[in-house]
Amino acid sequence: MLGLSVDSVPCLTAWADSLGGITYPLLSDFFPHGAIAQRYGVLRAEGYSERAIFVVDKQGLIRYVDVHPIDDQPDNEVLFRVLAEIEPRAAAAVPAQPAVQPAPPSRPQADVVLYCTPWCPDCRRVRNFLREHQVDFVEIDITRDRSAAQQVRGWANGAETTPTIDVRETIIVGYDKLKLAKLLGLEEVV
Repeated sequence: MLGLSVDSVPCLTAWADSLGGITYPLLSDFFPHGAIAQRYGVLRAEGYSERAIFVVDKQGLIRYVDVHPIDDQPDNEVLFRVLAEIEPRAAAAVPAQPAVQPAPPSRPQADVVLYCTPWCPDCRRVRNFLREHQVDFVEIDITRDRSAAQQVRGWANGAETTPTIDVRETIIVGYDKLKLAKLLGLEEVV
């Protein structure tokens, strides 16, 4: 697995460090800017790329493409199925996961629960909004709490959309500032 970004090497290093390190190599498509992203058809005219996943087999054939919004977390189960189709022997060597579904996570005792990821720009905006208005909240990183990620997928039609906000058991998928302010009784600030 490789990560590829149109960002510079120092930017990629800082991003990986902010996540506490990652287990796969990152490549910079910075110069000539976005040349690889352009060849794969995911470079926007503004100079940044779409978030995309390409699965390439050993013969160099693209076997799977997923282009999705920058703030959405792809479903790893779909990727595992695609990889198993390409390399059935390798997939057979991986121990099967139990068929039992984990129990849904218990809801933290807080009026506002923010389900997020470390890199999500809208998560930062929600955090800032809540802090600015002195709203207490509990934050759950769905990259570290996979049962919470499963809960988010249930609310977001199968996607790991962040931020997802639980305000006294009313769920907001994505950052809808007007709806959030209304639920918090902050209509006058919007």
